This record gives sequence, structure tokens and C-alpha cells, in this order.
Amino acid sequence: MVMKEDWAGMIKEFYSKKLPETFERELQVPAEIPIARAISIIGPRRAGKTYLMFNLIKKLLNKYPKENIIYINFEKAGFLPLNVNDLVLFKETFFELNPSLKKEDSYFFLDEIQNVDNWELFVRTCLDEGIKVFISGSSSKLLSKEVATSMRGRTLTYTLLPFSFREYIMSRDIKIQKFLSSSEKAEIVSLFNKYFMDGGYPETIVYPEQNEKILSNIFETALYKDVIEREKIRNIKIVLQLVQALISSNEFSVNKFYNYLKSMNIKTGKNTLYNYISYLEDAFVIFLLRKFDLSYKKAGQSLPKVYFIDNGILTNNKIDDKGRLLENLVFLELVRRERDVSYYQTQSEEIDFLIKKGKKVIQLIQVCFDLSNFMTKDREIKPLLKASKEFNCNNLSILTNSQEKELKISGKKIIVKPVWKWLLEDRKET
Repeated sequence: MVMKEDWAGMIKEFYSKKLPETFERELQVPAEIPIARAISIIGPRRAGKTYLMFNLIKKLLNKYPKENIIYINFEKAGFLPLNVNDLVLFKETFFELNPSLKKEDSYFFLDEIQNVDNWELFVRTCLDEGIKVFISGSSSKLLSKEVATSMRGRTLTYTLLPFSFREYIMSRDIKIQKFLSSSEKAEIVSLFNKYFMDGGYPETIVYPEQNEKILSNIFETALYKDVIEREKIRNIKIVLQLVQALISSNEFSVNKFYNYLKSMNIKTGKNTLYNYISYLEDAFVIFLLRKFDLSYKKAGQSLPKVYFIDNGILTNNKIDDKGRLLENLVFLELVRRERDVSYYQTQSEEIDFLIKKGKKVIQLIQVCFDLSNFMTKDREIKPLLKASKEFNCNNLSILTNSQEKELKISGKKIIVKPVWKWLLEDRKET
């Protein structure tokens, strides 16, 4: 049982410790909350949510004394499990230590809040009392469905992924410039080749010599803690086989995987497999990209393409398909740019990424590691030209590993650009 003394000790410990050094992320989360809403920061484990919170706290410290702010990490609290009554006791303790704050602004930073039962009831009460609340979690489901139902739209949600290439470059104190000398370009390309294979988890950048161990630990923790333990899954073997199947294929069919398990005399249901995939999505292990179709029903029933949260996870699991890795990078950047993205496919051709704004198709993107081969070039260009005509869209791109040119074919302009250059562009312009 948690006592007031426990909470008081934790609160005082926060006040006594110096905040760690932080890195300014590109995700723009407001430190000052203009309306009575909680700020929720969701994303995968160890993508930097805690340090983003610390960065927001540092900004607040320019205006408020530290006593107005409290940060609690509910994975490191040391006395889990907790429930909403424990949070109420925490709040009472906070104001007993700082009674004058009942009439002043106070800020609660509640990290990995999904570990506390009925946390959303506590947050809603805090908002009603004028307390500013920031919450974080490594589950999209817990911080979307619960917020939507219990908090009645009283939250603003931000998704933080591992470092983008822009952040990866800036973390090395390298300035992003529009024009580069040959030596500057060589340095950027060299860093991109490393980012391409190792991914952008912050720890792998700080401790590159431990890259493989760090990525294995992140991946295993996400699987066991955020999927298997959280969802109380008993048949661990099927989950692990499912994950390996998802890693091995860019497209995934539950029916085919179900039939494979059946042939191996492994019993499970299709609905169970769909649930497991949903759990992996909720834990930010994978993303599923649906096919574009004017019929929402057909789009939902289409065979999804599978993308992983970080290239380092794929390469650490022995994936060396450079075309797939390049496509995975592009997809993750489109998620960061909050694009409404699908893939488009006919019986014989495919567009990797179709971008919409409302009901209008505004961009068509192909991703190809090497465009030098004539047949490869033809395979990428023909679908672009057909889809351009079908959707009345003239914003056509082919993203490659290194090639750059402008093609003019059948009255259409196609921009061919290296992915590293596209990743460094201002997101407002692309």
C-alpha cells in the first residue's frame, strides 16, 4: 500500500535532482496549455518521450519555480500496481507540501500513465481543478480509446517516433543547409548510410558500440511487456512466430499465416491472429498501410503492407533488402509529417504511397533503391503516369538511394530525388 510518505519522498527527490541534458525534438508540443486539455505524448518505448517531457519542464522553469511542477514515472515508481485512489493521495500530498499552489498554476507530468488503473478519471478531475496535465504512454490504444471515451475530447495527442534523419543529423551538431560543399555532402551521405541501417533510437546514437544489444532489448521489451504481458497472452509461441512472419514479408495475409500454422498442427483462430496484430500496432511495433479504394469497406479488407517502427529493428532481425529498408524509412517520415497515406494497386501495377488531402490525391510517390536499370525504371514510371491521369495528380516523385534528376515523359514531370535529401527538406514544403 502506498503511503503519503512514499509520495512525499518521490516529490522531494524530483525537486532535489538536476534535470538531465535534453535534445530539442522537432515535434512541436506546447509547454503552456492554452485550454483545459491534457497533453498526451504517445509513441514506442525509448523513443524519447521522457526526455521530451524534461525539455518541456525546462521551458516552464523559465517562468515558474520548480515547486509548481512535478514529474512521476509510473514504470519506475517502485510500488506498482497503482490505481486511481493512489493518484488522489499523490495529489493531496503534492498540495500539502505546496499549499500556496492551490491558487497558482501547477503542472503534473505523468510518464507511462497506462500502468495505473483508471488513470483517466484522475486526469479529468485534475483538469476540472485547473491543474495542467501532461501524460505519456507506450500504447496508442490506451491513450486514444480511453481518452476518447472517458475524457470526452479533453486531450491533445502528439506522437513521438525515434529520431528522424533531420534530428539524427542535428544531434551531431551538424547544421542542415540547403546548399552543401562536396565534403559536407559526403559527410551527410555517410551518416545517412548509417542511419539507413541502424535506425534512429536515441540510445543507439549515444552508444553505437552497443547498437545490437540495445535494439534487441527494445524489441524484446516491447513484445513481452507491451504486448504479451499487457494483453495477458498465453500462447507466446504463436506471437513470436507471427512477429517473424511480419518481419519476413512486406505484405501480410492472415489467411495464409493461419493456413501455415494449421499445416504445422498449431491451433489458433483467425480472430486471435487479428487481435495479436492489433496489439502489435497498439504497442508501436508495426504499422499497417491499407490499399487506397473509394470504398472504405474494400480498403479495410485489402491486404495490408507492413512497416516497422525503426529500420534498426529490421536490420537487427537480419533483413538486408535495401529496397524494403528504403521504403520503410519513407513511410515513417510520412507518418511524422502526418500525411494521409495509402498504397495503390491494380492487377499489374502498384504505387508505393498515395497521399491525400481530404478527398483529393495530392502526391504519388514511388520508392526504388536503384533506378539505373531500364526495366526497373519502366516499372516505376508507368504506374505513376497512369495514376497521375486517373487521379488528376501531377505531383509525382521517385525516391531513390542516390540518383537525382527531373524526368519529362508524356507531358508529365517526375522528380527523382535521393531519400536522404528528401528527408532533410522542410516538412512544410513537402
